[in-house]
Amino acid sequence: MRSLLVIHPHSEHVSGEAHAVSLRQAGPEQLLESNGYLTLPCRDESEIKQLIHGADAAVLNIPVGTISAWSTKLEQAKAIPLLWWCSAESALSSTEFCEANVPVDGILTPSMAVHELNWALHFSAKRFFERQHWLSERKQLTARLEERKWIDMAKGILGEVNGIPEAEAYDLLRKKAMNERKRIVDVAISIVKAQQMLKA
Repeated sequence: MRSLLVIHPHSEHVSGEAHAVSLRQAGPEQLLESNGYLTLPCRDESEIKQLIHGADAAVLNIPVGTISAWSTKLEQAKAIPLLWWCSAESALSSTEFCEANVPVDGILTPSMAVHELNWALHFSAKRFFERQHWLSERKQLTARLEERKWIDMAKGILGEVNGIPEAEAYDLLRKKAMNERKRIVDVAISIVKAQQMLKA
């Protein structure tokens, strides 16, 4: 992990260049760059798409309450590890959100030494991959439950129409799927939708 996208709150009161200079002096860039990391400052969501492709992770120099919104925007462009920059200011402005469920993989602080920074980034990358794996498993499980729902409804319809028990209705559904060379869930969905149209 060498290249880090650094998200800053946008300030309307100073020019973009002056704001970037002040953030570089006070923000995570100073710590990261002095330890050999490349930083890509981002002050506006319109910059995300052009900057995120060169980033290995994102450092969020924002209050905790705004992390979820930024996380969603970043995720739409590219899934990368998210780290929160916990400075005295951001910690103070985040106290009311301490119970919030925010999708961060790690925390960086201004006082970190180089080895602490390296370990924080290393463990954040591991946490990110675990989080992505869990989200993928959750998505698959939700899809399976949805498929099961359609299959159960189709079994009920076939059982009622043909006057047969559920086990036979399932065999009929499976046979129909094999004959049509379709997935059983696709056949189930077509049966349920056909029955819903007939009832309408």
